[in-house]
Amino acid sequence: MHFDLHGRQDADAPTIILSSGLGGSASYWAPQLVALSNDYRVVTYDHRGCGRTGGEVPDDGGIAAMADDVLEITEELGLTRFDFMGHALGGLIGLDIALRKPGIIGKLVLINAWSKADPHSGRCFDVRIELLEKSGVTAFVKAQPLFLYPAVWMSENAERLEAEERHAIEHFQGRANVLRRIAALRAFDIDLRLQDVEVETLVIATRDDLLVPYTRSIRLAEGLPNSQLQLVDFGGHAINVTAPDAFNTSVLHFLQPA
Repeated sequence: MHFDLHGRQDADAPTIILSSGLGGSASYWAPQLVALSNDYRVVTYDHRGCGRTGGEVPDDGGIAAMADDVLEITEELGLTRFDFMGHALGGLIGLDIALRKPGIIGKLVLINAWSKADPHSGRCFDVRIELLEKSGVTAFVKAQPLFLYPAVWMSENAERLEAEERHAIEHFQGRANVLRRIAALRAFDIDLRLQDVEVETLVIATRDDLLVPYTRSIRLAEGLPNSQLQLVDFGGHAINVTAPDAFNTSVLHFLQPA
């Protein structure tokens, strides 16, 4: 597993691990690094088969295998307790760890995540699979921003998106890995076990998320026994990228000790 350390490096520094979504890249969290680095040791990592981490997700491993990858990093760093922030798929990883390793996560932040995939999200996954299988990598990558960002933001950041597209095509994680990761997303279902996730949790959702209906986050907040919901109107699926200042302020406020 390839991971990077940012921010404080002293022995007493609290640690937060950031886990991205389907793209699996550590670079996804660039808009959060400065804000978090003053107070935290920040761990970002490339998911299995993504970016600088080799291999592929095991065919039958699912989200649990991806969570095991995170625990491998925590063992390398000697961590016995840490905060965790996950976007979509990354949020599912956090939920899996919280269920299997009670007490290891101090505070949990879930961004446009879910306890069980919504049928609408399944339709979106079907479209992306069709593009990959029948039209190829370029079409798959070109469609990605449509599921991540609001139209106005895409219009205002056209050059940035073109650069991201070129990079994503050059560093594509591979057909098999994408399909296995999507299958893991679809198979994940802890809807009847939410009451067992006792960690203090901030659930962040956007009403204009095209990929994941915000009602999935409402369900998380209602089912998790120690949670709070922040529901915002604008930001799309990747709100930490499209509205980083407001997002960072909310997360820092939540993470601060009581």
